[in-house]
Amino acid sequence: MSTHHPTVLVVGAAGRFAGLVVPELVRRGATVRGLVRNQAAAAMARGRGAAEIAIGDLRDPESLDRALAGVDGVFHIGPAFAPDETGMGLNTVAAAKRAGVRTFVFSSVIQPTFTPLANHASKIPVEAALFASGLRYTILHPTNFMQNIGAAWPGVLAQGVFAEPFPKTARVARVDYRDVAEVAAIALTEDRLAYGSFDLCAEGMPNREDIVAIMSDVLGRPITAGEPSFADWAARASLPLDADQKRLLALVHGHYAAHGSGGNSLTLRALLGREPRSLRRYIEELAARA
Repeated sequence: MSTHHPTVLVVGAAGRFAGLVVPELVRRGATVRGLVRNQAAAAMARGRGAAEIAIGDLRDPESLDRALAGVDGVFHIGPAFAPDETGMGLNTVAAAKRAGVRTFVFSSVIQPTFTPLANHASKIPVEAALFASGLRYTILHPTNFMQNIGAAWPGVLAQGVFAEPFPKTARVARVDYRDVAEVAAIALTEDRLAYGSFDLCAEGMPNREDIVAIMSDVLGRPITAGEPSFADWAARASLPLDADQKRLLALVHGHYAAHGSGGNSLTLRALLGREPRSLRRYIEELAARA
């Protein structure tokens, strides 16, 4: 196993998820260049450990060429439910190829070939472009992020209800995105994950009844499982999405209602060399910060 100390462009380094990759890279000796849209985001990226900043736009190939100059690796995650997510990913792959980038890590989605979900299908052309690019790639297929529970935590504390717009008995695999970030950093600083595609899930497939049982135990008071309609849930959540993006998200929750979402922790455990962060541990950390 060889270890590198590359300069890595992290797309969306100020974001809720890509931002978790930045400190993992820094911890492994990488220099992080954060690709952000404006100076406000630049300050956030620097606060997470980015040593360099590139102001750019995934829709603007020239800005990507400037951002990628002298870069050894790229971490890319597309904007959730963006109508041109595929195009932005293809732009990034093409620019990385032009720049002679060594390693490209793409945070895709579990089961991308389940094409009835548009946000899954949008990842397929980007993965195909990587296969054809000549770049050394690693593709990550994470399941539903535990951080989505974190976004709902203030409501859990205030109302004593954890609500999601699908049946409380639906079983959905989850993953702490910090573990995904760690795998991404390994792929960008070591050789051992090259040309791999990996499903990333924590242990188990809890339903919402299981989740509120953990919350109740950790908080020492009862938390109930809510089952709101999608419209009611979206209104309360104040989602930063337009009507079409909400429609796509509603399809995801409809899929959970009909089928749940399966996942297996074996791969993530092997990649990390330890147990993945558990849902209970994540909830305990939320409670400790409250």
